[in-house]
Amino acid sequence: MAEALVNLLVEQLGSVVYHHTSEGVKLVLKAKKDVDKFRSTLKLIQNVLHDAEKKQVSDPAVRDWLVELKDVSYKMDDVLDAWNTEIGKREAEKQETQGSDVEVRFSLRSNCICLDRLNEVTHRYKIGSAIKDLNEELTQIYVDKNKFSFQSIMPAAALNVEQPNPRRITSSFVDVSTICGREVEKERLVSELLGKESPGLVIPIVGMGGLGKTTFTQSVFKDARVQAHFDIKAWVCVSDPFDVIKIAKEILEHVNGIKSQDSSNVLQILLEEIEKRIKDKKFLLVLDDVWTENQTEWERLSLPLLMQSCAEGSRILVTTRNQGVARMMKATSHMIILEKLSHSDSLKLFNIIAFWDREQDKSNKGFGDIAEEIVRKCDGLPLVLKTLGSLLLHKQTIREWEEVLNSETWKVKVVQEEVFRPLLLSYYDLALEDRSCLLYCATYPKDFEFDKEILIKQWMSQGYLNVGENREEATQGREVFAKLIMRCLFQDFKQNALTKEIIHCKMHDTVHDFVQYLSQNECLTMEATGTHGTETSSANDRVRHLTLMSAHDGPFPSFISKLANNKILRTLTTFGSRITAIDSDLISQLKRLRTLNLSCNDICQLPEEIGDLIYLRYLDLSDNRNLRRLPESLCNLCNLQTLRLDFCECLEKVPEKMGKLINLKHLHVNFCRSLEYLPKGIKRIRNLRTLDGDPSVHCSEVAEALTLGDLRMMNQLRRLDIRISRVGENAASEAEKAELNQKLHLSYLRLILSDIDTNSGVMNALRPHENLESLVIWGYKGSTWPNWMTTSYLTRLTAFHLCGSQFSVLPPLGKLPSLKVVRLFLFGPEEIGAEFYGVEEETSLSFPSLETLYLGRLWSLEKWELGGKAEEDSSNSQMKSISIMPRLSSLYIQSCHRLKQLPDFLLQNASLQNLFIEDCYSLGRLPDEFISRIPNVTISETSYDPIFKGREIDTEYTF
Repeated sequence: MAEALVNLLVEQLGSVVYHHTSEGVKLVLKAKKDVDKFRSTLKLIQNVLHDAEKKQVSDPAVRDWLVELKDVSYKMDDVLDAWNTEIGKREAEKQETQGSDVEVRFSLRSNCICLDRLNEVTHRYKIGSAIKDLNEELTQIYVDKNKFSFQSIMPAAALNVEQPNPRRITSSFVDVSTICGREVEKERLVSELLGKESPGLVIPIVGMGGLGKTTFTQSVFKDARVQAHFDIKAWVCVSDPFDVIKIAKEILEHVNGIKSQDSSNVLQILLEEIEKRIKDKKFLLVLDDVWTENQTEWERLSLPLLMQSCAEGSRILVTTRNQGVARMMKATSHMIILEKLSHSDSLKLFNIIAFWDREQDKSNKGFGDIAEEIVRKCDGLPLVLKTLGSLLLHKQTIREWEEVLNSETWKVKVVQEEVFRPLLLSYYDLALEDRSCLLYCATYPKDFEFDKEILIKQWMSQGYLNVGENREEATQGREVFAKLIMRCLFQDFKQNALTKEIIHCKMHDTVHDFVQYLSQNECLTMEATGTHGTETSSANDRVRHLTLMSAHDGPFPSFISKLANNKILRTLTTFGSRITAIDSDLISQLKRLRTLNLSCNDICQLPEEIGDLIYLRYLDLSDNRNLRRLPESLCNLCNLQTLRLDFCECLEKVPEKMGKLINLKHLHVNFCRSLEYLPKGIKRIRNLRTLDGDPSVHCSEVAEALTLGDLRMMNQLRRLDIRISRVGENAASEAEKAELNQKLHLSYLRLILSDIDTNSGVMNALRPHENLESLVIWGYKGSTWPNWMTTSYLTRLTAFHLCGSQFSVLPPLGKLPSLKVVRLFLFGPEEIGAEFYGVEEETSLSFPSLETLYLGRLWSLEKWELGGKAEEDSSNSQMKSISIMPRLSSLYIQSCHRLKQLPDFLLQNASLQNLFIEDCYSLGRLPDEFISRIPNVTISETSYDPIFKGREIDTEYTF
């Protein structure tokens, strides 16, 4: 972490004085000279940091030296932040004065202009003085480095040598270990699951960390035989601590099939609800990653007793590192112990990853001999084999492979677990910003399901994504995320079922232990038990990222305000908590926060002091369902980049002066049902990238509301939601003012058309730029489609969703050359015919790029034919000679009750890999030849017997 922090700081120092000396913020005490000196000293230290980072793993004295260096670097980063914030405020006030008749100033809690000026001078003096003091501290650290005989090394990562872009992430990396060396154990476990023993049989899967227990169990859980055998299936990540309420709630959510926000916290009520749902059903429950050997806690959950009400053959699978857990559950007779992989299976797994798309190198004896040696060092652990295999995938020469084989890291003795050594090899090979992003994951609990976009925005808030002027931080964040996946540092991916984009993932327990080990002096996790809390990681007064777990109903725990490190905290986040209030005194102590995550609590209001957190970049208040208003002081957060308010169902209003949030890039207000509109002041935020949610942008007559015309100057938007209701006479004119066709960066557009018969004039005026990649339309009731949807204008459109709409004919989507995903959902036409394919003279292809087609709840749909009503007409004979959907790989059809048959071109499609049909009672039996050539098939609730073939098909999707 020190190397990445110093590298970032050197770059900041190189630009800050040059960029700002002409901006009217003149610091005293020769600030430029002091900054230049600090940077020069830091660069001298930077030369030895690569060596120091490696030595600190086994040398406590080096570790302490690096802690001192990080401490000074963080302090300087804070000073630069104060400097930049001061300049940002002045620039914003200057722009506001020039662009409006009314000057909007940031509140500095001063009622006197003279006092405000005095505060400004005092603030500048403090900044200059702090830089001078930090120079003295850094000089001493530079002198102290001579005690350690560091080698001067500047690795490629430190020099910012451009890293190759990660290869496209494919499913071959998701469950690769399941095909290597576990066939016997898998068949034994499947046999146990399909047996007829009494209900409630507990089967533990036991093995050390890194052996692949979870991946192995997932492969069995998703097996088509298992999926077809059980009526209800639930997978619950338990981890440590063993929270019976949380476990019971998750089980209930799975058996209900929906996530409940209002389930009880009374265990008995939860267990009774579970029993009702699973009674007389064949139930499979997986408890993943169980640690507790506490018999009392296990008995409180009453699972063996509950399972007695299930049908015969119900089962509980448990994964654990500890055989003591199996003994506590009295389940040792059915225990399956996973051993390390044999050398041949290890080599097979390693080669699949390391030589992926490199068949020529695989046959090279030089690479092969080194692979044999490295595999022996991996000691049969799938996690290590995957991690090192993915590391060497990006090493193209034998010399680079030899460097990994002969690395001194293999000899490191002082490490918490043996498996950490190969993980260190992969860690040190990462680019500096990638390391920082990886270590930040230690702020999350074990077994947590990361949301990719949220994680990236938190990396942004910490300043880890250092990019040039022509690159977006979010773009680099996605590249970093992809690299960490390619290095097998993330796993258990969840993809959008339609687009196949990875949207969620987890981190292996052992990798999580590893990142906690490396970040133990900076990240602290505390359980909110009693009045003092329980630390689950070592604490010191230099902790900068604090995670609070399991704070129950009530105000923010008081012991937090007594921690010695509050004033330097950069992250404060809560998980599994129901906090109702935050003390203003606590907020006043958290002046250096960059990331504040208070999501999923019961906060009713925020203190005015929240506006004092002027360095805050990320604020997450989502899922606080009793939060009604935000304080006006929130508008003082001039550095805020991301504000998440999703699922704040009672939120009635947001501050009118939100235009003062000049650095805001992402505003999320999804499912804020009480929020009628966003304030007009938001139009001043010219750097906004994301504006999504139900109230987002209206075509409205409300004077205070943000309207379509206010979007005109917001040309940095990437993601936008627009709601159009109560269309007036000037609606088309207002829509034209938005100038969507000028927003060349806009990649995602959602149009929500509520309770209106949308006229074509409005829709034509909403024509987006041709660069648009995803389009979602809800509630369209027009008789015709806008001009820009009847041609091939949207040449880059890859995803189209049409939902909750009423229309007679579909748009000619087959004309769009890049379209990969089409989703038609809720209502729709009686038939799909020729117009859908967009066929014209000399057309040879229709839907040339389409990979996924989803039809859901099209209750009126009866006919799906090649040419519709005119199919027999000679003028449509060309339809039979063109290629339709040649790349279609996934077809989903749900709740199309009247649909009688599939068109011939689909039955002849050779590329189809996944077929999912559910609740289509009128659909005739599909030909056996068609079914036999599709690898993965799920057909249920139709006029004939269910068919389950291949792997389970995921039907989760997002908009």
